Amino acid sequence: MSVKSVSIRIEEEMLEKLAFVADYEGRSINSHILVLIRENIKAYEKEYGEIDGTINPAVNVKPTRKI
Repeated sequence: MSVKSVSIRIEEEMLEKLAFVADYEGRSINSHILVLIRENIKAYEKEYGEIDGTINPAVNVKPTRKI
């Protein structure tokens, strides 16, 4: 499996809030974004059916830190 890099444009305030939430969850911003993507894919597949492919959306995602 190859890992790709994606660049996004994001408003500074939104990035700061995302960093706050990621830190609260014990994750880096990158890991938190991967969690959000994984949850979005899971919700999509629940509603519309599984997307063909062999990649597990949980790959490269650190577990949630329990407080």
